[in-house]
Amino acid sequence: MSAAIRVLDGRTAAAVSREASLQKLTMAYIATGLLFMLLPGTFLGVWNLISISGEHTLSSLSAAWLQAHGHAQIFGWLGTFILGIGFYSLSKMGNLPAFAVSRGWISFALWTSGLALRWTGNVMLWEWRIVLPLSAALELAGFLVFFRTVARHRPAKPAAAGKKEPWMLVVIASTIGFLVTLVANFAVMMYVALRLNDPAIPHVLDQRLLMLPAWGFLVPAVWGFNARWLPIFLGLRAPRARWLFAALGMAWISIVGMLSGFAVLSTALLPAAALAAIEGLGVFEPSIRPAKINGVHPTFPIFVRGAYVWLMIASLLSFAAAIADRQGGIWGASRHALTVGFLATMVFAIGQRILPAFCGARVLFSRNLMFASLLLLNLGCALRVCSEIPAYEGYFHQAWSVLPSSAVTELVAVTLFAANLALTFARPPAHLLKERAAA
Repeated sequence: MSAAIRVLDGRTAAAVSREASLQKLTMAYIATGLLFMLLPGTFLGVWNLISISGEHTLSSLSAAWLQAHGHAQIFGWLGTFILGIGFYSLSKMGNLPAFAVSRGWISFALWTSGLALRWTGNVMLWEWRIVLPLSAALELAGFLVFFRTVARHRPAKPAAAGKKEPWMLVVIASTIGFLVTLVANFAVMMYVALRLNDPAIPHVLDQRLLMLPAWGFLVPAVWGFNARWLPIFLGLRAPRARWLFAALGMAWISIVGMLSGFAVLSTALLPAAALAAIEGLGVFEPSIRPAKINGVHPTFPIFVRGAYVWLMIASLLSFAAAIADRQGGIWGASRHALTVGFLATMVFAIGQRILPAFCGARVLFSRNLMFASLLLLNLGCALRVCSEIPAYEGYFHQAWSVLPSSAVTELVAVTLFAANLALTFARPPAHLLKERAAA
């Protein structure tokens, strides 16, 4: 009996140690993502927009700088978050081997090194012919470590091993989209380094390639995790798999169409894909159970649903841009509605709901800071989308004066979001807080 107790105690200690290691790994990914969100991402974006607004033209700013900002937002912030959450959530839901944690750190080192080199090559232009392909290779290598690790995932229940849930299939599809995006990024960086005289990707090629990360892995990743979490958090009905798969299929057809040069036909599918995802998730249907808003602001369900309003706006603006854009204003507004209105709002809402739990069973520091960050983010996004089109396209000259205000508003929003998470991680876990209160 004593031997059996010792074995159980040993297993418990190993499980506790592994959980602590996973939490440290997740916190490293989240902290790095926040850093890229604040500095290379949002701060550079604000600087870029103020510069553009001062000159009243997009052509006054380096394309390499603009692309550095976009890469920091897509890969440095959102991509890093996805990798960190992926390592943690799949380790918890299935039976990843014990070395998954160490592989997580290897992936982290490769991934962040690649991100830093990309920033150096695009902004500082230091040895960019070597740095840019190397950065893409390191990012791809970091992702391949993640991909190989999570590919060994096995469901906790053997009986379910032969049948994956719809949300898992959508997440798998988004993971493959992530891989395809990074392979394409490596190929393009090789082309830029070997054939061009500037580190910036040519405009037409860049415009087409942006469809890959946006609708190939970021949007489907949100759909997949929403299918897993929204029935719990918002009390929604179970997702309708056929509608989700239809949305995913239309998104990929749209990507292929854009890469082939059929912009109008490609973007015409995006509103249909957004509507199919909304129907599949039942986002705007009445909840069948009370929403779980413990620890978060009561407006949490409103902002989650509002993110899907932004998704529809983004898809419609993309179609309008393919038809009528002349100076980049409609394209820019559509991208901002997608990346900030949909993706960032979802991260701000869902992230402040789940990340404290993932990083040591903590409680969010401030629900009011959560509300303020979400409100300012959406306000800044609305100002940006509503002013970018008339300013860039020359419809209303005074709209240029609104753009810097939108940028500063969003900068305050992301700062509050980062501060709220940082203060949350600095606090002891919830059980220790209860023990101190009881004492």
